[in-house]
Amino acid sequence: MDTRQEKKNTEQGISRRRLTMSGIVTSDKMKDTIVVKVSRFVKHPKYGKYVSISKKFKAHDVGNTKKIGDKVMIEECKPISKDKHFKVVEVE
Repeated sequence: MDTRQEKKNTEQGISRRRLTMSGIVTSDKMKDTIVVKVSRFVKHPKYGKYVSISKKFKAHDVGNTKKIGDKVMIEECKPISKDKHFKVVEVE
């Protein structure tokens, strides 16, 4: 049923916006994969103080061109492996 709905959406020209985030490369030891740390500020619901929250994402990097410390932009894509569902779009 989902595939039929997707076909309808693509025929009508409706496309899902892909999530893009920017972060810093923390690891490049895997083949064609980098780990990107994305930080964001979130307001605490009770106390109102802004808190920094970080999360690490695995991203596809063909040829391992990015190195530790590089600032990159990653974009959501279809799952490439169990944990990897982002790809590198550009280096900032």
